Amino acid sequence: QIDIGGPTMLRASAKNHPFVWPVCDPADYGRVLGALDAGDAPETAELRRELAVKVFGHTAAYDAAIVRYLADQDSPEGAPALPAGETVLPLVRVQSLRYGENPDQTAAFFRDGSGPPRGIPALAQLHGRELSFNNILDVDGALTAIAPFVSGGRAACAILKHSTPCGLAVGASPLEAYEKALACDPVSAFGSVIAFTDPLTEAVAEALSRNFVECVVAPEYSEDALGLLRAKKNIRILQPKAGAALDASGHLQDGIEVRGVRGGVLMQAAPRPAREASREAHVATARTPSDAEWDDLAFAWSAVQSVKSNAILLARDGASIGIGAGQMSRVDSVEISIRKARAQGFDLAGAVLGSDAFFPFRDGIDAAAAAGVTAIAQPGGSKRDAEVIEAANEYGMAMVFTGRRLFRH
Repeated sequence: QIDIGGPTMLRASAKNHPFVWPVCDPADYGRVLGALDAGDAPETAELRRELAVKVFGHTAAYDAAIVRYLADQDSPEGAPALPAGETVLPLVRVQSLRYGENPDQTAAFFRDGSGPPRGIPALAQLHGRELSFNNILDVDGALTAIAPFVSGGRAACAILKHSTPCGLAVGASPLEAYEKALACDPVSAFGSVIAFTDPLTEAVAEALSRNFVECVVAPEYSEDALGLLRAKKNIRILQPKAGAALDASGHLQDGIEVRGVRGGVLMQAAPRPAREASREAHVATARTPSDAEWDDLAFAWSAVQSVKSNAILLARDGASIGIGAGQMSRVDSVEISIRKARAQGFDLAGAVLGSDAFFPFRDGIDAAAAAGVTAIAQPGGSKRDAEVIEAANEYGMAMVFTGRRLFRH
């Protein structure tokens, strides 16, 4: 049902705020009563103006919710509806931040005001200093990184720096997943944000306490785990609020990603978790992956989705062992992932590789094969696919085409 009378009365009172008190939030009753008792005309006039601004923002958010509701009626089932014309994004200020990405930038955190808190605003902070602008970005990246592994039957852990994973792994327990993820790049993990799909135990907390961690996110914590983590003064401890769950899909406008650019915003359907590297995927090479390679390809493909493009992720036994991120050429990302893996002493013989987009040339295949990689998952779709497949066949590699690109800019 759409309320017409209530918003009309509020808007009318807000328009006439020099003469009346427009109040839409019970939390403001005390301030209004106090101002009336004080009787200070200049101060009450300023408060009425402030309340008028709040009313117009509130009714605009209500109108935006109506627009979204009606637009959703026309969208195909399961598909988010992008606004067809004018739209309003209702935002509610959650908190001011000490500063933005850098100390000279002011910043604040807002949540989607069209419904109850989701995603990061639905997390409760149990300990530590307030979240910074960069912490929030990293937590967002961490939720994205673990999203493909939620309800996957194995515990998963993602370790992030600058919104990009430096370690990802699954294991029989959160401790095993953490130790495998940390082994990928323990140097970069200094000052990281770490997310888990499963509840944290005392053993995991002990392991975390041995390193400098900015923030940890988990579904819940044992009392012993909380006690150990709280001994660290500055670590930020996050878990879902009552009735919420770890949610990587809490985007603005239900399933729509919004990114600001100069003079406007871009909107797109939020990416779904990458799970295409299954045994039903297209095998492009003469050799089919072994069972062990299939398992690792499925992991590598899901994990590389959260790495900044051009993205390459080397994996073995359900863990990243080398990550090449954010390079302008794909072969550079391949070579960085190899160098990082070797720096930690990993034997690359039998490792698999996940690539977020196609290989434009065979050079990435040549470099991977020379390092010992035996299987690859990539989208396919290059004009030189035949050349790339030929290179893989020359080395006896197995290569799977998923048919889906995973760019992350």
